[in-house]
Amino acid sequence: MGKIEYVVRVEKEEVGVDGDPSKGHVYRSLFAKDGFPPLPEGISTCWDIFERSKVKGPGNNMLGVREMKDGKAGAYVWKSYEQVYDNVLQIGSAMRYVGVNPKGHCGIYGMNCPEWFTAMEACNAQSIVCVPLYDTLGLTAVEYILNHAEIEIAFAQETKLPLIMKSLPNCTTFLKTLVSFGAVTSDQRSKGQDAGVTIYAWQDFLDLGKKNKCDVTPPKKEDLSTIMYTSGTTGEPKGVMLTHENVVNTIAGLDWYLKSLNEVMNKDDVYFSFLPLAHIFDRVAEEMFVFIGGSIGFWQGDIKKVPEDIKELKPTLFVGVPRVFDRLTTGIQEKIAASGRIKNWLFQIGFSMKLFWLKKGYKQDQASPFFDKLVFDKVKMGLGGRVRLVISGAAPLSGHVEKFLRVIMCAPVMQGYGLTETCAASFLQVPDVISMNGTVGPPQPIIDVRLESVPELGYDALREDSPQGEICIRGKTLFSGYYKRPELTEEVLINGWFHTGDIGEWQKDGALKIIDRKKNIFKLSQGEYVAVENLENVYNESSSVDASQINKH
Repeated sequence: MGKIEYVVRVEKEEVGVDGDPSKGHVYRSLFAKDGFPPLPEGISTCWDIFERSKVKGPGNNMLGVREMKDGKAGAYVWKSYEQVYDNVLQIGSAMRYVGVNPKGHCGIYGMNCPEWFTAMEACNAQSIVCVPLYDTLGLTAVEYILNHAEIEIAFAQETKLPLIMKSLPNCTTFLKTLVSFGAVTSDQRSKGQDAGVTIYAWQDFLDLGKKNKCDVTPPKKEDLSTIMYTSGTTGEPKGVMLTHENVVNTIAGLDWYLKSLNEVMNKDDVYFSFLPLAHIFDRVAEEMFVFIGGSIGFWQGDIKKVPEDIKELKPTLFVGVPRVFDRLTTGIQEKIAASGRIKNWLFQIGFSMKLFWLKKGYKQDQASPFFDKLVFDKVKMGLGGRVRLVISGAAPLSGHVEKFLRVIMCAPVMQGYGLTETCAASFLQVPDVISMNGTVGPPQPIIDVRLESVPELGYDALREDSPQGEICIRGKTLFSGYYKRPELTEEVLINGWFHTGDIGEWQKDGALKIIDRKKNIFKLSQGEYVAVENLENVYNESSSVDASQINKH
């Protein structure tokens, strides 16, 4: 495998016997060569994280939204850690008052907003399991999750109430209480009563908690924090069970990794919340910001208004997904093409020069300060002017987009990889190491990783040069199983190793490159195997094909 910079070997390879596939060396992060980082003293659950930050900085800004005046969005207005904490205690007390006990299940359905976050923390306060529902889910999926997860109380965005109420005739075995993030009409209350469900407006539920206070019931590290339903490509959604220990270890590993790279985050950092909290990627990012005592500003809920929200908020960390960065790249390239010959020429010269120095190993702010100021600073100001780290996850960035972003963003761009089952952050690129372009970086310092041979596809984990195979992960970030689906759990959790189904290839610097998907294969009539992802990647590179339509199918 050659010289390794960012991983160390902790166990030797195993040659397959009796039909078992061969298993490659076990590696872990260089920053965990002496063992995985310890959890901060007194921190073992998500509730501990919030409570500690509230004690350390009760007056610090925590959750912010844009103030609306005459239908126009103004400046961000903030609730402090102490104010949010008080609301969390009230919502938690109200949940207990209406009969939801520790280890009960609470659904949250809607777009990111302070109420969503407050309901989630209230679950943490009372050892209640949070079950998020994507705000894009339709009636059938909502009904399935409400019943399968045995949800007793559900919080919902005001505009989602009509849909969730349509499900009531089929979902009242467990569901007894609905809470709107906004107002509730008398007609909605009446229809709820007819179905045996009590419906509250947000303020009414807060008031209920004020009048009926209940002591906090903190969770234990082994208690479930959340059941996250993955959309899946076939069949019914699978409920991924994640404990408090999973989430806290993920955050501790990410914090240790960033500190090891001198990318320290603190209470002055600001996060822009627009990716769905129902996805583990954003959930971990926001928990991380609570961990550091930072501030979280929410979008208005309109994708077209995201640019103006960002300019107003001025975040210091920008986390996105490939679709967001694809749109950003396309928009910038269109502006460049329409800017005239001189500006276009300046951009191309600046781009080539900065890329040259980045490849030479210069850091982002040292590669081309002249062209940063002359050309690329406009992109930086479009993100508020304070972004110092850009992270992409949830799906792979195409190579040309990643290279483009690394040059123009005026901040290190880091691509990562993880699954709901691994609590998101499993791999993350090293800032300013442009040779990692096209990879997901080395493993986080909280997991062990190995590749397992897939002989039917020709992937050999024991190859000396660039071993290839199915990515397998072990560690305290792994989920405890699929809710009520033990047979599916046994298929992927084998002897403590989670089999991701993704095919990876080790690079010489210890970064991992995702090259294929194990299951998405067709066997042609002549007996050859074809991977769907390989075809998609070829089509995605074509300017005459609409990639979004490919991904839909």
